[in-house]
Amino acid sequence: MRARVDEIVFDCAEPVVLARFWSGLLGGEAVVRDAGWAYVDPPGFVRVAFQRVPEAKSVKNRLHLDLNAGDIEAAAAEAVRLGATLVGGIVADDQGSFQVVRDPEGNEFCFVGG
Repeated sequence: MRARVDEIVFDCAEPVVLARFWSGLLGGEAVVRDAGWAYVDPPGFVRVAFQRVPEAKSVKNRLHLDLNAGDIEAAAAEAVRLGATLVGGIVADDQGSFQVVRDPEGNEFCFVGG
């Protein structure tokens, strides 16, 4: 038997805020089941869900999403407009380029380019 990814769940303090942020970034509508659980079904991707937990984020993520949006600078600017913060500048190496970003609760993700 093989398992398949059904959804990616972020632990967070404000599920509704993150669902709205990520729906703005990835597409799809933010769906609020209740104050403790919200999600978005981005086109062409698995559900991204957000569940309220009492603990605050305190260290770097052990898992993060790499998003290819074509133009890293434009994608990062749109993410900032939606409430994200940038971590440093665009990094380029032999494998390509990337920009580290934090969502409104500090969860890291990257915009990547070839």
